Amino acid sequence: MENLLKEAKEIQGYLEIECSENPAEVMERLKTISVYQARSGVMLAEAKKLYRRKVSTEIATTIINIAKENYLSATAQNALVNAIAEEEAFLVDWLDRINATCKHQQDSLRSILSYEKENLRLTNGY
Repeated sequence: MENLLKEAKEIQGYLEIECSENPAEVMERLKTISVYQARSGVMLAEAKKLYRRKVSTEIATTIINIAKENYLSATAQNALVNAIAEEEAFLVDWLDRINATCKHQQDSLRSILSYEKENLRLTNGY
């Protein structure tokens, strides 16, 4: 979990950097973001696995303990389980957003390249 959080923070930092309109920089950024998109997809799957493992383990333990003591509604049980797996749920949500951001940035960078290509064509009279 800690490794995933550290890597997510690193990717997030890169995604927050503003890119110039320099075609070489845009191309380099597209390459890097493509790698980050692939990696964040794997990280998201790993985070979901961690989340499900934590939830299933905690559900069993918590519900058994509560059932021995007294009655707790299904709504209260769900709220309790969600609180128990809060960090794992956060990581799942964050990695989902990182993965989507990679896609959106790729689209934006491609638009910048198209704009620059058209601008070059018009400038050179092609």
